[in-house]
Amino acid sequence: MTDVPPHPPSRRTGRPRRRDRFTAAFRPRSARGRAHAAPEARAVEPSLPDLRPALWRMRTTVREEPGSLAALCTALAERRIDVLTLQALPLGPGGPDDAPSPGGWTVDELLVRAPGGLTADDLRQLVAGAGGTRTWVERAVAHDLVDAPAQALALATRTALDSAELPLALRQLLGRCVVRSLPAGAVGNASGASGAAAVPPEGEFGEHLLRFPDPAGGTLAVERHDPPFTPAEFARARALVELDARLGESRVPRGREALALSEGRRITVRRADTRDVEAARAMHERCSPRTLSLRYHGPVGDADRYLQHLLSPRFGRTLAAETASGRLVALGHLLWDGDETEIALLVEDDWQRRGIGTELVRRLVDMAAETRCAHVYAVTQASNTGMAAAMRSLGLPLEHQIEAGTLVITARLDRTPAPASPAHSPSDGPGR
Repeated sequence: MTDVPPHPPSRRTGRPRRRDRFTAAFRPRSARGRAHAAPEARAVEPSLPDLRPALWRMRTTVREEPGSLAALCTALAERRIDVLTLQALPLGPGGPDDAPSPGGWTVDELLVRAPGGLTADDLRQLVAGAGGTRTWVERAVAHDLVDAPAQALALATRTALDSAELPLALRQLLGRCVVRSLPAGAVGNASGASGAAAVPPEGEFGEHLLRFPDPAGGTLAVERHDPPFTPAEFARARALVELDARLGESRVPRGREALALSEGRRITVRRADTRDVEAARAMHERCSPRTLSLRYHGPVGDADRYLQHLLSPRFGRTLAAETASGRLVALGHLLWDGDETEIALLVEDDWQRRGIGTELVRRLVDMAAETRCAHVYAVTQASNTGMAAAMRSLGLPLEHQIEAGTLVITARLDRTPAPASPAHSPSDGPGR
């Protein structure tokens, strides 16, 4: 096995996730508060059922034979359920528990509008009565009303333009899943996703795990518990991976944006990638040990080892701030952490408290919103007031959790950010 350098300390590299470590720390207090609430405070007025029409996504497995789809649609129509979109995903002869079927089996995926008051169990029972089995149901939103071929073409276009898009394109193509890029020689997680095991060129299909050779090296593992993957989804994902492999790794937008600082000096913000590793190492040498420790949360001497990973488009997006002479003075990272998204910043000491970190955070959050992330989080030390101020400047709903000096700030991306503050905001701290 090759020697793989450790990733930057974050939950990507083994730190317990918020729901495991931080949420648990706060649960006892809230539970005690509920237990000792006055009876009149606990009393809740009975609420009327919500009778507004609701959108639902469902998948059900049916026999591939004449009349099976008609029976399903008839059963839905009898309950005044409107089918808005429908996809048929063939399974072939292997169906539920390998039950034989002369014509094979098909997974029908539907987006429906149902009368208010119907529950997921109601829908499952209704579909079962029409011959469906292994039925999966969840609430949907208007955003799910997309044309599947049009979505696939849009994702292919994004992948062609930017090598950082492949993990996100796979996530959007396959719905609620976790996409992991495992370097060559890395040991996978408990689910069996391992970069050490050889993956055939055409990839590997499993109902809950898809694996492909990563065009950037190593393995791409895509995991989803519910609903199970279908061969059609595997073929679509493989097509995106093959497109990425054919186009190569150098597809990083090179646009630049000039910013004026309060003292009249100008910097340029642009996308960065592994071609900037040496410039980033030089910036590390100019940073104080305190600044590096606020960013990396570990031994300062290990900071250089993280750069190849941090700057790889496969693991996220990076913004660089540089002077007119081309000297790199700040890096902002948007890191894909499984099904979560992390923001991280490093600003060289001589360039702190000039608003650079705030500007990078705003742009990183805009990028996250473009990829339809529900939230982003930053992990830092509780003493890093600069990072906390940058997150507050977003004007978004924030959640702060702290334990043993480690601060996790989570921003929900369901509101429009507040107007941009001047670039010379004095709140930049060491981590910015």
